[in-house]
Amino acid sequence: MSTARDTATISDDALGDEEWAREVRRWATRRDAIILAHNYQRPEIQDVADAVGDSLALSRRAAASDAAVIVFAGVAFMAETAKILAPDRTVLLPEPRAGCSLADSITADQLRAWKARHPGAVVVAYVNTSVEVKAESDLCCTSANAVEIVNSVPASREILFLPDQFLGAHVQRLTGRDNIHVWMGECHVHAEITPQDLRERVAQLPAAELFIHPECGCTTTALWMAGRGDLPPGRTRVLSTGGMLEAARTTTASHVLVATETGMLHQLRRANSATRFEPVNPAAQCPYMQMITPAVLLRSLREGTHEVNVDPEVARRARRSVEAMIAVGAPSRGE
Repeated sequence: MSTARDTATISDDALGDEEWAREVRRWATRRDAIILAHNYQRPEIQDVADAVGDSLALSRRAAASDAAVIVFAGVAFMAETAKILAPDRTVLLPEPRAGCSLADSITADQLRAWKARHPGAVVVAYVNTSVEVKAESDLCCTSANAVEIVNSVPASREILFLPDQFLGAHVQRLTGRDNIHVWMGECHVHAEITPQDLRERVAQLPAAELFIHPECGCTTTALWMAGRGDLPPGRTRVLSTGGMLEAARTTTASHVLVATETGMLHQLRRANSATRFEPVNPAAQCPYMQMITPAVLLRSLREGTHEVNVDPEVARRARRSVEAMIAVGAPSRGE
């Protein structure tokens, strides 16, 4: 027998796009809610949101908002970060199963054990980590400011950089430091954007610019190819998602190949309709981001599901690592 919840889902799935968007905005007003959508969300989710961006920028937007309810269309660690920066607000994650393979690649227990093997080391955690891991860290970073954050640590101090091995390798390359230990985690979506994908797409569009996220498995290959002359260095750029958006607004290239999750293409195309933005790997879709469907978002607003809570002491310690990052230099671009 159908439940009221089943009926609501069936009804929501049957709504037309414009009717659905009106319902979302009506319920957002009724709940005094702000809707935040990550760059990797479905286009229709991005279009109905109050703000679209990377996880840290959205969390800071949440903290600055006076809305009573924050609906975070993203994954769990993002909603947690919003909660630690806006502890007095109700934070909703529309789909509680929306996790992150990168954040899941290290636990707080694993980090504590790693720290025990390197006493005195400074822990630098990418924002794509759980609140418990942030609580065990000294500094957070984004892909845009990771080099700046690492360079803020005295050269004599060991650094434990986590959890992304590709971003860590990029930071090692740019800083030249030999005392950085990198956790061997990865985002499975970015890791599967391979050097072979890159070579094939560049062969198809040899005049294209390249925007490459530093979490990608092809980052080192791209820089090596650029250094060898196979890719002109001026057209090969390693960028955060925020950096990609800024670059999209100013590029005059006819084509740009983009190496990141394909949801990002929607924002790039909106920013510059004169350039064709195409994925290096069209299959690079995050299954967790895809869990937030239009019906799921509307149900979250209507029913108030699912609220995110963080232990106050864990939140306090995690907030310290985020604030330490901001004290080094407020990031203008995030992941």
